Amino acid sequence: MDLQLSSLMSYLVLAADEPAVAAAPPSQSLLGFVQAGGFLSFVLVGVSVIAVGLVIANLLILRRAKMAPDHVISGLERLLRDRQVEAAVKFAKEPENESFLASVIAAGLSKCARSAFGMLELRTALEDAGAREVDRLERVNHGIGLCAAVAPMLGLLGTVIGMIGAFSTIGTMEGASRSVALSGYMSIALVTTAEGLFIAVPCTIAFSLFRRRQDRLVNELGDLAERLCQPVMGPGGAAPVQSPTAAAPMMQRPTAQALATPMPRPAAPISAASRGGTGS
Repeated sequence: MDLQLSSLMSYLVLAADEPAVAAAPPSQSLLGFVQAGGFLSFVLVGVSVIAVGLVIANLLILRRAKMAPDHVISGLERLLRDRQVEAAVKFAKEPENESFLASVIAAGLSKCARSAFGMLELRTALEDAGAREVDRLERVNHGIGLCAAVAPMLGLLGTVIGMIGAFSTIGTMEGASRSVALSGYMSIALVTTAEGLFIAVPCTIAFSLFRRRQDRLVNELGDLAERLCQPVMGPGGAAPVQSPTAAAPMMQRPTAQALATPMPRPAAPISAASRGGTGS
């Protein structure tokens, strides 16, 4: 009797627990969540991987130790203090010294060496070289900005595709099949939208932070490059102007023989009397 009573109680407990278990929604994995978004969902996953790679690249590039290593600063400072311009350019172009600062100084000094004005335009040459190097730095950050702009557009495209499929299902299907198809298209619409925003928000924040960090480092290194190049400049930040004889070799002083050669006298004016005699 006791055994039958205990069996009945166990059966009642199990029967009471079954509806609760059946009512619990099935758990969905991350892969299932991505698969619910369709083809565009996998495209957005690829965009997120690219964005993470660009963020890591920016973290490695935008460092003062990377853009201006200490051994490069000390080497350029020593060579430029001794006015060894050619040696400084060669030092900056060595592969082990490759950096933002070395590239700017090497390009600026090389341009001045080819110019007829020499070190007079060193400041302008450094500014031009710095602008080119900044453009190279911004390529990685522009990639992050591109990911931030493209991801919401792809999510919106998925939303439109999902809504088109959902309305098409409502008009063509009936019964349980319509509910299944409708839920599938709504999953595409909502999942792609969520993925696009999930990518765009962090990328926008990273783009702004890296942009501010880049501007700060570029300003600091620009001042440093100008300070390092100060010894090869003249007073006030310009090289001493060459003499007219050295700057223009064609303008030579007249020789003693040229000074001794008498200049021809101008012809005498014709008098009125002589004009009258000629007329008669």
